[in-house]
Amino acid sequence: MSERQSDDQVEALPHDNRRQVLYWRLLARLFDPEEQAALERAGLAVVEDIGLPAALLDPQASVDSIVQRHPELAAELDGLMVTEADPEPAAPESGPEPSDPEADPDPEAARAGAAEVRRAALVSKVLLNVFSTGSGAVSAGQLSRWQSDAGWLERALGCAPGDLRGGRGPGGSGGPGGVAPTGTGGGGRTPDLSRLIPAIGPELGALEADLVKRMHLREVLADPKLAARLTPSMSLVEQLLRDKNNLSGVALANAKDLIRRFVDEVADVLRTQVEKATVGAIDRSVPPKRVFRNLDLDRTIWKNLTNYSPEEERLYVDRLYYRHTARKTTPQRLIVVVDQSGSMVDSMVNCTILASIFAGLPKVDVHLIAYDTQALDLTPWVHDPFETLLRTQLGGGTDGTVAMALAEPKIAEPRNTVVVWISDFYEWRSQPLFDSMAALHRSGVKFIPVGSVTSSGRGSVNPWFRERFKDQGTPVLSGHIRKLVQELKTFLG
Repeated sequence: MSERQSDDQVEALPHDNRRQVLYWRLLARLFDPEEQAALERAGLAVVEDIGLPAALLDPQASVDSIVQRHPELAAELDGLMVTEADPEPAAPESGPEPSDPEADPDPEAARAGAAEVRRAALVSKVLLNVFSTGSGAVSAGQLSRWQSDAGWLERALGCAPGDLRGGRGPGGSGGPGGVAPTGTGGGGRTPDLSRLIPAIGPELGALEADLVKRMHLREVLADPKLAARLTPSMSLVEQLLRDKNNLSGVALANAKDLIRRFVDEVADVLRTQVEKATVGAIDRSVPPKRVFRNLDLDRTIWKNLTNYSPEEERLYVDRLYYRHTARKTTPQRLIVVVDQSGSMVDSMVNCTILASIFAGLPKVDVHLIAYDTQALDLTPWVHDPFETLLRTQLGGGTDGTVAMALAEPKIAEPRNTVVVWISDFYEWRSQPLFDSMAALHRSGVKFIPVGSVTSSGRGSVNPWFRERFKDQGTPVLSGHIRKLVQELKTFLG
């Protein structure tokens, strides 16, 4: 069969079959970069027949370049995946029989079917460009093109470019980051973005992180425009921290700006979890301050119920009651020891920020120690997580005994001290380190071993240490960082 005969057959296909051709081609290209000749020919015939440019099938053509040559497509791409075309209208109750060769097809159904095929072609282009990232080294231009294509996918989902990769969920006016979903047609239904976006956002972030790892990061950082388009993420911060000693000038300034942006974003999230933490028990020997914010309205009403006048339907208050807010405060010392080896970068970033937040609470004396085969006392910079991270040196082996040598002299009053030790506990000298930790626990120190404090809650812990911590009554705390926040609030409260 000739290619012309094949094209004629494709043009005669029903609309549903045409869409299937486009989506099968998409799946084939996603799972195998090699062309499938039959699908490529069929896809080209469909695209040309519905009046779309053949460049839609070129994996090397960016969405930006296509829109520049065909600006009318920009409006179609906005909200493309948010609204769905109206269902095809039902067949009329009367009219020519389907077998009548002279009968004309329903024009409205034909237009709706053609619109769905057109939509499938555009969706396929956006998805292929974003999710087919190949392998091998990535240039700054390739990263820039992918970020642009990812922005078009976000626009197709009714979001502003960068919303999904930035981790912002639905909010405000119904869309992520307060951006309302838009669409290209009336009468369509909108998917549940609260379910859709959390699934797609992390995937886009992971793809971008993989591209960053495969590219020449220094080349991008040296270009302010390209650097400004990078999305701050844990994986990007890890790359920047590892390479910071090799950066200078504009590249170093851009790296610091990205780290600070990420630190500020994480700090905002963690601060909301810590801000209600209280220190010390209520001291009822101190009279409450008689100000409006301390007014105990429920108790005031209850105590004055005997003054209620049924005839007037009024409650006369002859005494106001206020809440006690003064607390018995004993200075607490919080010592955070963080493994800064390569496997613990997520914990290093989170705990550095968390330590700075707790350092801002009254009557809490916070110390921060980072270690691999050497230990570094970061306490002088604990109030500024950005400066703290710049002084870390990720990588190397793990020897916790050097960190213990710095931590032990800081313990003046064991029963008012908590030691949070964050590591996967794959140690070079396991037994001596555990013996020192057990001694801290016996002295009255609140010892909290932590296996991971990541945003995802994933992490592994040396089984040898896990069993021994469990036996001594200090089981390893691992999971989401909220667990550590709750433990610290309980101790400090």
